[in-house]
Amino acid sequence: MWTIPNIVTAFRVLLIPVFVVVYFLDWKWAREAGAFIFWLAAITDWFDGYLARKLQQTTAFGAFLDPVADKLIVAAALLMITHTYETPWITVPAILLMLREVYISALREWMGQRGGSHEVKVSFVGKAKTTAQMLALIGLLSGLEVFMGIPLYWVTLGYVLLYIAAVLSIWSMVIYSLAAWPHLRNAANSDNKSADKL
Repeated sequence: MWTIPNIVTAFRVLLIPVFVVVYFLDWKWAREAGAFIFWLAAITDWFDGYLARKLQQTTAFGAFLDPVADKLIVAAALLMITHTYETPWITVPAILLMLREVYISALREWMGQRGGSHEVKVSFVGKAKTTAQMLALIGLLSGLEVFMGIPLYWVTLGYVLLYIAAVLSIWSMVIYSLAAWPHLRNAANSDNKSADKL
Protein backbone atom coordinates (compact mmCIF):
# COMPACT_ATOMS: atom_id res chain seq x y z
CA MET A 1 0.00 0.00 0.00
CA TRP A 2 2.76 2.46 0.89
CA THR A 3 4.33 2.84 -2.53
CA ILE A 4 6.36 5.96 -3.35
CA PRO A 5 3.43 7.67 -5.16
CA ASN A 6 1.12 6.94 -2.20
CA ILE A 7 3.66 8.37 0.24
CA VAL A 8 3.81 11.56 -1.87
CA THR A 9 -0.01 11.73 -1.83
CA ALA A 10 -0.09 11.20 1.94
CA PHE A 11 2.47 14.00 2.28
CA ARG A 12 0.05 16.26 0.40
CA VAL A 13 -2.69 15.42 2.92
CA LEU A 14 -0.33 16.24 5.80
CA LEU A 15 0.44 19.60 4.18
CA ILE A 16 -3.20 20.71 4.55
CA PRO A 17 -3.12 21.60 8.30
CA VAL A 18 0.36 23.11 7.85
CA PHE A 19 -0.94 25.22 4.97
CA VAL A 20 -3.94 26.47 6.98
CA VAL A 21 -1.95 27.26 10.16
CA VAL A 22 0.85 29.07 8.31
CA TYR A 23 -1.62 31.14 6.27
CA PHE A 24 -3.27 32.53 9.41
CA LEU A 25 -0.09 33.20 11.37
CA ASP A 26 0.40 36.75 12.64
CA TRP A 27 3.44 37.23 10.43
CA LYS A 28 4.21 39.62 7.58
CA TRP A 29 4.79 36.92 4.95
CA ALA A 30 2.23 34.41 6.25
CA ARG A 31 -0.04 34.61 3.20
CA GLU A 32 2.85 34.27 0.79
CA ALA A 33 4.21 31.30 2.76
CA GLY A 34 0.76 29.69 2.76
CA ALA A 35 0.51 30.20 -1.00
CA PHE A 36 3.92 28.56 -1.41
CA ILE A 37 2.81 25.52 0.60
CA PHE A 38 -0.32 25.28 -1.55
CA TRP A 39 1.89 25.48 -4.66
CA LEU A 40 4.07 22.70 -3.25
CA ALA A 41 0.97 20.55 -2.72
CA ALA A 42 -0.14 21.24 -6.30
CA ILE A 43 3.27 20.14 -7.60
CA THR A 44 3.10 16.89 -5.61
CA ASP A 45 -0.29 16.21 -7.24
CA TRP A 46 1.41 16.08 -10.64
CA PHE A 47 4.47 14.31 -9.23
CA ASP A 48 2.65 11.38 -7.61
CA GLY A 49 0.70 10.68 -10.80
CA TYR A 50 3.91 10.77 -12.83
CA LEU A 51 5.66 8.41 -10.39
CA ALA A 52 2.73 5.99 -10.35
CA ARG A 53 2.90 5.68 -14.14
CA LYS A 54 6.71 5.70 -14.37
CA LEU A 55 7.25 3.13 -11.61
CA GLN A 56 4.10 1.17 -12.53
CA GLN A 57 2.92 1.50 -8.93
CA THR A 58 -0.74 2.32 -9.55
CA THR A 59 -2.83 1.01 -6.65
CA ALA A 60 -6.50 1.03 -5.66
CA PHE A 61 -5.55 2.88 -2.46
CA GLY A 62 -3.72 5.54 -4.45
CA ALA A 63 -6.67 5.91 -6.84
CA PHE A 64 -8.84 6.58 -3.78
CA LEU A 65 -6.45 8.81 -1.83
CA ASP A 66 -5.25 11.06 -4.67
CA PRO A 67 -8.60 12.71 -5.55
CA VAL A 68 -9.50 12.93 -1.85
CA ALA A 69 -6.25 14.80 -1.13
CA ASP A 70 -6.88 17.14 -4.07
CA LYS A 71 -10.42 17.98 -3.03
CA LEU A 72 -9.50 18.52 0.62
CA ILE A 73 -6.73 21.03 -0.04
CA VAL A 74 -8.71 22.84 -2.76
CA ALA A 75 -11.78 23.08 -0.50
CA ALA A 76 -9.58 24.48 2.29
CA ALA A 77 -8.07 27.05 -0.08
CA LEU A 78 -11.50 28.11 -1.42
CA LEU A 79 -12.80 28.61 2.12
CA MET A 80 -9.70 30.61 3.04
CA ILE A 81 -9.97 33.03 0.11
CA THR A 82 -13.69 33.61 0.81
CA HIS A 83 -12.71 34.45 4.41
CA THR A 84 -9.83 36.70 3.34
CA TYR A 85 -11.56 38.75 0.64
CA GLU A 86 -15.14 38.77 2.00
CA THR A 87 -16.68 39.74 -1.31
CA PRO A 88 -19.36 38.03 -3.44
CA TRP A 89 -16.99 38.36 -6.41
CA ILE A 90 -14.89 35.64 -4.74
CA THR A 91 -17.57 33.81 -2.75
CA VAL A 92 -19.92 33.05 -5.67
CA PRO A 93 -17.35 31.39 -7.98
CA ALA A 94 -15.81 29.62 -4.96
CA ILE A 95 -19.20 28.11 -4.06
CA LEU A 96 -19.77 27.09 -7.69
CA LEU A 97 -16.41 25.32 -7.72
CA MET A 98 -17.11 23.48 -4.46
CA LEU A 99 -20.62 22.44 -5.57
CA ARG A 100 -19.19 21.13 -8.82
CA GLU A 101 -16.62 19.03 -6.97
CA VAL A 102 -19.30 17.47 -4.76
CA TYR A 103 -21.57 16.77 -7.73
CA ILE A 104 -18.85 15.24 -9.92
CA SER A 105 -17.49 13.12 -7.05
CA ALA A 106 -20.97 11.71 -6.40
CA LEU A 107 -21.56 11.16 -10.13
CA ARG A 108 -18.25 9.32 -10.58
CA GLU A 109 -18.92 7.12 -7.56
CA TRP A 110 -22.39 6.25 -8.87
CA MET A 111 -21.06 5.57 -12.37
CA GLY A 112 -18.30 3.41 -10.91
CA GLN A 113 -20.90 1.25 -9.19
CA ARG A 114 -22.60 0.76 -12.55
CA GLY A 115 -19.35 -0.04 -14.37
CA GLY A 116 -19.33 3.21 -16.31
CA SER A 117 -16.50 5.08 -14.62
CA HIS A 118 -14.56 5.24 -17.91
CA GLU A 119 -17.34 7.40 -19.36
CA VAL A 120 -16.79 10.16 -16.77
CA LYS A 121 -13.01 10.04 -16.60
CA VAL A 122 -11.13 13.35 -16.48
CA SER A 123 -11.50 15.28 -19.73
CA PHE A 124 -9.36 18.01 -21.28
CA VAL A 125 -11.85 20.63 -20.05
CA GLY A 126 -11.61 19.16 -16.55
CA LYS A 127 -7.81 19.36 -16.66
CA ALA A 128 -7.96 22.96 -17.93
CA LYS A 129 -10.33 23.80 -15.07
CA THR A 130 -7.95 22.30 -12.53
CA THR A 131 -4.98 24.25 -13.94
CA ALA A 132 -6.88 27.56 -13.93
CA GLN A 133 -8.23 26.86 -10.44
CA MET A 134 -4.81 26.05 -8.97
CA LEU A 135 -3.16 29.13 -10.49
CA ALA A 136 -6.07 31.32 -9.35
CA LEU A 137 -5.82 30.03 -5.78
CA ILE A 138 -2.05 30.56 -5.65
CA GLY A 139 -2.46 34.16 -6.81
CA LEU A 140 -5.36 34.95 -4.47
CA LEU A 141 -3.76 33.23 -1.47
CA SER A 142 -0.48 35.12 -1.96
CA GLY A 143 -2.16 38.51 -2.06
CA LEU A 144 0.80 39.80 -4.08
CA GLU A 145 0.28 42.66 -6.48
CA VAL A 146 3.73 44.18 -6.07
CA PHE A 147 6.96 42.50 -4.95
CA MET A 148 10.06 44.62 -4.22
CA GLY A 149 8.64 47.39 -6.38
CA ILE A 150 7.93 45.03 -9.28
CA PRO A 151 4.25 44.85 -10.33
CA LEU A 152 3.06 41.24 -10.42
CA TYR A 153 -0.74 41.59 -10.41
CA TRP A 154 -1.10 38.05 -9.06
CA VAL A 155 -4.34 38.92 -7.25
CA THR A 156 -5.84 40.47 -10.37
CA LEU A 157 -4.79 37.45 -12.39
CA GLY A 158 -6.20 35.24 -9.63
CA TYR A 159 -9.62 36.89 -9.99
CA VAL A 160 -9.61 36.36 -13.76
CA LEU A 161 -8.48 32.73 -13.50
CA LEU A 162 -11.02 31.99 -10.76
CA TYR A 163 -13.84 33.00 -13.12
CA ILE A 164 -12.28 31.04 -15.98
CA ALA A 165 -12.13 28.01 -13.66
CA ALA A 166 -15.78 28.53 -12.66
CA VAL A 167 -16.90 28.65 -16.30
CA LEU A 168 -14.82 25.58 -17.17
CA SER A 169 -16.20 23.76 -14.12
CA ILE A 170 -19.78 24.28 -15.32
CA TRP A 171 -18.79 23.28 -18.85
CA SER A 172 -17.09 20.09 -17.67
CA MET A 173 -20.04 19.33 -15.38
CA VAL A 174 -22.35 19.47 -18.42
CA ILE A 175 -19.99 17.19 -20.38
CA TYR A 176 -19.87 14.60 -17.58
CA SER A 177 -23.63 14.81 -17.04
CA LEU A 178 -24.33 14.22 -20.74
CA ALA A 179 -21.97 11.23 -20.71
CA ALA A 180 -23.79 9.79 -17.69
CA TRP A 181 -27.29 10.69 -18.90
CA PRO A 182 -28.09 7.30 -20.55
CA HIS A 183 -27.25 5.54 -17.28
CA LEU A 184 -29.27 8.05 -15.25
CA ARG A 185 -32.25 7.67 -17.61
CA ASN A 186 -32.09 3.85 -17.48
CA ALA A 187 -31.89 3.95 -13.69
CA ALA A 188 -34.93 6.26 -13.55
CA ASN A 189 -36.88 3.99 -15.90
CA SER A 190 -35.98 0.93 -13.79
CA ASP A 191 -37.15 2.72 -10.65
CA ASN A 192 -40.44 3.67 -12.35
CA LYS A 193 -41.03 0.04 -13.45
CA SER A 194 -40.32 -1.18 -9.90
CA ALA A 195 -42.76 1.40 -8.52
CA ASP A 196 -45.45 0.31 -11.01
CA LYS A 197 -45.09 -3.31 -9.90
CA LEU A 198 -45.66 -2.25 -6.31
